[in-house]
Amino acid sequence: MSKKQARPLFDSALVRGAAVDALRKLTPARQVRNPVMFTVYVGSILTTILFLQAWLGRALFGRAEAPAGFILAIACWLWFTVLFANFAEAMAEGRGKAQAAALRKARHDVTAKKLAQPSRDSAACEVSSSELRRDDVVLVEAGEPIPCDGEVVEGVASVDESAITGESAPVIREAGGDRSAVTGGTRVLSDWLVVRVTSDPGETFLDRMISMVEGAKRKKTPNEIALNILLAALTLVFLVVCATLLPYSAYSVTQAGQGRVIGLAVLAALFVCLAPTTIGGLLSSIGIAGMDRLIQANVIAMSGRAVEAAGDVDVLLLDKTGTITLGNRQAAEFLPADGVTAAELADAAQLASLADETPEGRSIVVLAKERHGLRGRNIHELHASFVSFTAKTRMSGVDLPGRSIRKGAPDAVEHHVASLGGAFPAQVREMVRTIAKDGGTPLLVAEGARVLGAVWLKDIVKGGIKERFAELRRMGIRTIMVTGDNALTAAAIAAEAGVDDFLAEARPETKLDYIRRIQAEGRLVAMTGDGTNDAPALAQADVGVAMNTGTQAAKEAGNMVDLDSSPTKLLEIVGIGKQLLMTRGALTTFSISNDVAKYFAIIPAAFAGTYPALGALNVMGLKTPESAILSAVIFNALIIVCLIPLALRGVRYRPVGAARALRDNLLVYGLGGLVVPFVGIKAIDMLLSALHLV
Repeated sequence: MSKKQARPLFDSALVRGAAVDALRKLTPARQVRNPVMFTVYVGSILTTILFLQAWLGRALFGRAEAPAGFILAIACWLWFTVLFANFAEAMAEGRGKAQAAALRKARHDVTAKKLAQPSRDSAACEVSSSELRRDDVVLVEAGEPIPCDGEVVEGVASVDESAITGESAPVIREAGGDRSAVTGGTRVLSDWLVVRVTSDPGETFLDRMISMVEGAKRKKTPNEIALNILLAALTLVFLVVCATLLPYSAYSVTQAGQGRVIGLAVLAALFVCLAPTTIGGLLSSIGIAGMDRLIQANVIAMSGRAVEAAGDVDVLLLDKTGTITLGNRQAAEFLPADGVTAAELADAAQLASLADETPEGRSIVVLAKERHGLRGRNIHELHASFVSFTAKTRMSGVDLPGRSIRKGAPDAVEHHVASLGGAFPAQVREMVRTIAKDGGTPLLVAEGARVLGAVWLKDIVKGGIKERFAELRRMGIRTIMVTGDNALTAAAIAAEAGVDDFLAEARPETKLDYIRRIQAEGRLVAMTGDGTNDAPALAQADVGVAMNTGTQAAKEAGNMVDLDSSPTKLLEIVGIGKQLLMTRGALTTFSISNDVAKYFAIIPAAFAGTYPALGALNVMGLKTPESAILSAVIFNALIIVCLIPLALRGVRYRPVGAARALRDNLLVYGLGGLVVPFVGIKAIDMLLSALHLV
């Protein structure tokens, strides 16, 4: 499976675009979307006005409240704080927009062969793909692009989906089953397909993909909205506090008859340093970057809520076939009945499978060749008449001159033999139970009224899957295998794969009820599926991952689509979701912690003229009040720049318990948030003093 090539974190083209976008975002309409940074934006405008007053005030209005150069420095760094926050968001959006631009190249207007009836032999007329509507039927032949999303109703062909998935290997699309969905913008490489259009113009899967990968159109998740509300509340509290300090300072100076009233520029600087501007400036970029990491894994999320929910999932439902096992059962053994040799059984089983194009049928032919040297059969010389499998008989086989061979499910073969007056051996019945108990699927072979024996079909468990389930268990996530097999077979495969539980003989309504019961316990459920029968469960699950190769109903029901159609991708999605939550939590912890250091820097300096005794709190030994205030403001702006890579790349998630994760988070980002500002503000103060800038 190939992945899309990830862009470098600071690709020069992205940086240039983000720098321009950061300036474009300076409009009030854009800034008001982020309440925290909007207050910094207003403070920047206020200090700019104060600078102009101070600059002109010496000649026109008398003495200014502070030197013009000092106010200008504060104003500039407040503007930089706003710009850096805009830049972080623009960088995250830019990565999504770059991928959207690449996807747009795959969307172009082409000529389509519209059919009057859903048949290749029907009359056709050429129309533009933009004229196609839902339920129209088109013919797509080798070398032609598929004009619109649809379902294959006739034909089978190999399709190049590299423009959508990045996967170079072609895939097979055919009518019926769970591999009938095709995407507009892909190309038929061989043969032909008759496709029924399933979307109107502007509503195609490619259109939805483009909309989702553009960060500017990303909707905030519930937790992100809650955090925004919290940050806005904290900002409002600090705004009220700072607004009351000016009259309080003026009253104190009046009563004491000495000292200096705190200036508006200093109050603006104090507010910006007190407010949670670090996380406020990075919050949007964290969410957008989380979506981007999911896209890098070739998964399109239909909502930001789905990504976030993936991080909180504690139950995973996984299909057995194709997810836990390789997907195709393989013939492993020929188990003959009494009085029958293994070679006789292999010969009959191979004859019955010569026209069987299923993976199981082909594996029987191969096993007979490998074990008993049976090869080189000429179907025409045998004068064979093959019997196709039907859902009613649940058997297939072959009729030869003087021979009638059937293979199928045990109960179907037993009924067939009984109808011919034969007996079903007790030994074969025990053989069937043994195979099922060991996780296999028994396929019986009979010639006439005589049961010859069983073919053991095995589900091959994927390599390394047991270790991945163990990793999920360490995360606190419970894994449940869902299968239509009987309970004995399901139990054996579940034990071999290492899942925590299984749901056997699962029907669509069974899966739906099971998910609802788990959710009623207050847990979040994730599920993967590709068929129409999976659609109800995908819609009910908190995280429903539909395969891109699956049916249109499955893709519309889920809230994520895996472009690679890899059922195990669900494990990666959970990791990305947890990384998003970890990143947001880590940077929130750091932001709140580093405010403490800024208090010690700016509060003593801000009130030095009003309350000289507060100089005792200058534990960092900052040179002057002006240097302390300016150092804190500069640090407040630069720390956003320093944290942009972490916000975009994300905090690495490790599968550890919640208690340990909390401890590590507090030690690294809580303690780090306390220490780093002390060091940073002191270093900036020393540099400003050395350069005699204050």
